[in-house]
Amino acid sequence: GNVTWDIIDVLPHEARVGCDEGLFEELPRDVFTPAADGTSMDDDIMVEVPNNCVVPQIFWSYVPFYQKGAFDGNAAGNPETIADFFDVKNFPGKRGLHTWGNASIEMALMADGVAPEDVYDTLSTPEGVDRAFAKLDTIKDHVVFWSAGAEPLELVKSGEVSMSLAYNGRIGAAVLSEGAPFVTNWDGQVLEEEWLAMIKGTPNADEALKFLIHASAPEQQAGQAKWITYAPMRKSGIEIIAANEPWFNTGVDILPLMPNASEALSQKHLFANPSWWSDNGDSISERFTAWMGQ
Repeated sequence: GNVTWDIIDVLPHEARVGCDEGLFEELPRDVFTPAADGTSMDDDIMVEVPNNCVVPQIFWSYVPFYQKGAFDGNAAGNPETIADFFDVKNFPGKRGLHTWGNASIEMALMADGVAPEDVYDTLSTPEGVDRAFAKLDTIKDHVVFWSAGAEPLELVKSGEVSMSLAYNGRIGAAVLSEGAPFVTNWDGQVLEEEWLAMIKGTPNADEALKFLIHASAPEQQAGQAKWITYAPMRKSGIEIIAANEPWFNTGVDILPLMPNASEALSQKHLFANPSWWSDNGDSISERFTAWMGQ
């Protein structure tokens, strides 16, 4: 009963559990700012809203990237697709991979020819999971594992790996703040979502609701992207950025580094399925950990 937080950042599974168990306040949906064309907040969000306890915060994604020049002189040219990430014959070099299964297994199936819309149905069968790990096996001897967000940038910069998976925001920050010569391949990206919720019983409920109304408005959704390349979840937020480039605080274009910009979404991609991960995450984590140790 001693509530010390007012608002919390949650992933989709946490949003569902917290709301179902009465840990979060249900929020009146009609108080939130519509898009300029009148579209309600919930209808303006690019993914399904978990419940009435949350408002949108950001999208971010796992993406493959490399350093300009890393494949100069390579007969196959530069890598462009998620299949290229798994092709160490035509695109030689080590690969950076994080130490948990999220995104890696989805990318493995997309690289193996599974359409994005079929990935989770495929992974819902034992044969599909086996197929994902068989694809991961094709690069296992070439993998350098990382566990902290800054590591893949150092691995690529130093040349220890020729390509790595990473958080898009880390890559974008390095490009924008340091002029890092990194190239993001949006093909095969897996987008993740984060939400904001109000703790049930907070004595500051009125002020917390005012903040949630403010933070979820299209202008504020877009405004976050002036400082980091994590993206607004509202379509109207992306539209604000597109209409007002250069948007970043240093006066440069930000959309080329945004995971849900039209250019990025025109390529093969996947929005992570939180329900599937809630049901299967433990078994995948156990198998992925065992796979790393083989």
